[in-house]
Amino acid sequence: MESILTSIKKLLGITEDYKQFDPEIIVHINSVFADLAQMGVGPSKGFSIWDDTAIWDDFISDDLLLQSVKSYMNLRVKILFDPNSIGSSTLASYERQIAQWEWRLNVAAERNNENT
Repeated sequence: MESILTSIKKLLGITEDYKQFDPEIIVHINSVFADLAQMGVGPSKGFSIWDDTAIWDDFISDDLLLQSVKSYMNLRVKILFDPNSIGSSTLASYERQIAQWEWRLNVAAERNNENT
């Protein structure tokens, strides 16, 4: 499985071998992981990455939930990383989609907690 950092970089349009923005992207990824932890998604102690070695299965192994987490992470990091490149109507659309994923991820996390 692909690394978390590499997959987010690809979604941002940054090649895997271009490392200049890695520290900034990692900070944004970890901020989103903190938000996900507050929603109850992922490990109960939270999760963070330091480089490109962490993979998505390290964070969560539920394939269905994982796909939403990847999309959620992508939009959140995109907004944090380069907000000036996003037009106002696109930003509004991203924010609506983020809110929907937050609600769905929260519901999924609650269901997982009830089943454990």
